[in-house]
Amino acid sequence: MAAPGLKPPAIAGWCVYDWAMSAFNTVIGTFVFSVYFTKGVAADPDQGSADWAFMLGLSGLLIALLSPVLGAIADRGGRIKPWLAACTLIAVIGSALLWFIRPDPSYALPALLLVGIASTAFELSNVFYNALLPVITPRGHLGRVSGWGWGVGYLGGLVCLILCLVLLLRADPPLFGLIGTTEAQPVRATSVLVAVWYAVFAVPLFLLVPDRLPQAGMSAARAVREGWASLMTTIRAMPRHANTLRFLIASALWRDGINTITAFGGIYAGIVFGMVEAQLILFAIALNVAAGLGAICFAWADDRIGAKPTLLISLIGLIITGSSMVLVGTDAWSWAPTLSLPLDFTPDQQWLLLLGMGLGVFFGPAQAAARSMMARISPPGLETEFFGIYALTGRAVGVLGPLAYGLAVTMLGSQRAGMATVIVLFLLGTALLLTVKERR
Repeated sequence: MAAPGLKPPAIAGWCVYDWAMSAFNTVIGTFVFSVYFTKGVAADPDQGSADWAFMLGLSGLLIALLSPVLGAIADRGGRIKPWLAACTLIAVIGSALLWFIRPDPSYALPALLLVGIASTAFELSNVFYNALLPVITPRGHLGRVSGWGWGVGYLGGLVCLILCLVLLLRADPPLFGLIGTTEAQPVRATSVLVAVWYAVFAVPLFLLVPDRLPQAGMSAARAVREGWASLMTTIRAMPRHANTLRFLIASALWRDGINTITAFGGIYAGIVFGMVEAQLILFAIALNVAAGLGAICFAWADDRIGAKPTLLISLIGLIITGSSMVLVGTDAWSWAPTLSLPLDFTPDQQWLLLLGMGLGVFFGPAQAAARSMMARISPPGLETEFFGIYALTGRAVGVLGPLAYGLAVTMLGSQRAGMATVIVLFLLGTALLLTVKERR
């Protein structure tokens, strides 16, 4: 029997949306299209990764400007789902249009523009999606439901990757002969598969999840005016909420580190370790399995021991595994034994695979516990606005990760140097989190 206040159909619909949207992040943002852009579209892989980083940085700046404003407007108007639907539609259309990006440097700018627009809409959808969490579950279950969502999302990304591998990248002929093999058509078709996946599995949320009631007599113009005024009042009051402000900044730092890894993990594995598309898909499958299991297994820990201990355990795990991934293949890793797993990977690639799985175990808990803690400390009725500020701090700080990665690669000519900047973000976030008092 469900606990009082729990809405199982709504929870299922909410979690399935994470299943839908994770395909975009996994296939386009991390393991397939990003690698295709840097190695197949851009004139030079290092310059391509730097351009990709700067595009994500600009997208993050736009998200930082829009997310709190849209969140405040949605709160004043009451309803959330229309905003979520609009962002979803833009991300889906942007994904589908990536089919037209051919392996030629002349397509680099259109590719960056399309991915930038789709990524911005994708991230803005998270503001409205996260704000629905308190609508479907009581506060005593926020941690586990948040963890279930992340776990289902990672598994959704996994299944979509497997379909990309079986139907397109390793199929002969691709997609039962419906597409050719010239001009990277199988790789480009993965973006269309993501668009269809995203659109289809987003439907249950709009059918099963209740929306907040609209404010009586609230016109669109009035919602904009009052939403902006409410946001300004909240921002001016933030210095009086030092504990919440420290949490927002701390979580922004480690979320930026995670986002940078997901954005450049495939590029890093492809350029530094020479993984090809099929190997990257297998690497992504292993990482997503680990991440999904980690998110689901840690889901109860949040509600039992608290979000802060869960976050600290996750961050320490991210620091250890992330630092090791930077060192694999260098003289500092010479002490490690040579692996000989029954896989078509070199020994260094095998170490990267194992460490990536270890990294994935801590991805979900770090993100899910941060989301549940934010939901707990948000005032009732202002959840969307506070998640907008959550996104604002994430993106205001989030510009640092991609830009630091791109600058490190440009100045030092090393992808390892770019990845090392992520560890610094984890360390700073952990240090600041230690000063935050959790409210149970």
